[in-house]
Amino acid sequence: MSWLPLVLVVALIFAAVTIYNRLVKLRIAAQGAWADVDVQLKRRHNLVANLVETVKGYTTHEADTLEKVVQARNQAAAAGGSGGPAQAGVAESMLTGTLRQLFALSEAYPDLKANTQFQELQHSLGELEAAIQNARRYYNAVVRDYNTRIQSVPDVFVARFGGFTEREFFELTDDDQRAVPKVDFGTGDA
Repeated sequence: MSWLPLVLVVALIFAAVTIYNRLVKLRIAAQGAWADVDVQLKRRHNLVANLVETVKGYTTHEADTLEKVVQARNQAAAAGGSGGPAQAGVAESMLTGTLRQLFALSEAYPDLKANTQFQELQHSLGELEAAIQNARRYYNAVVRDYNTRIQSVPDVFVARFGGFTEREFFELTDDDQRAVPKVDFGTGDA
């Protein structure tokens, strides 16, 4: 019977190590999922720059709208570089709002609406928005699992000891901007 306390100690250490490893795995999965979101957002920022350049060639009186899009894109790129989902969510919401203004311009410029490069860019943006939505959904699911695990017994004890902290969800700030921007300009393709 003198070996029973030793077995219990070994079992507790084994359980703590197992929990710690599971938490590390979830933390790394959350970091990887955020990196995937960040890659998609950077692709979006590059696509927006190309879209602005295409629109510039067709619009002469819309400098204010184009400037707002460029400014929102730059803010979104800077916020994404900070690594924080909360800051990125606010900046991406602003970018989505300015993109809606940019897309509205195509109605006033039929040549722009018919431009092949513009059509390709708007199609690519639609696909990219879906990819961002999927990446964001996966990231938030991993963060939900991670945050739940570090707040649940017995994992909470190992999480506190191991320095695990909650991660932020990647959320858009404005209900209107939660929807994917409409990119169908009446071409019938989307």
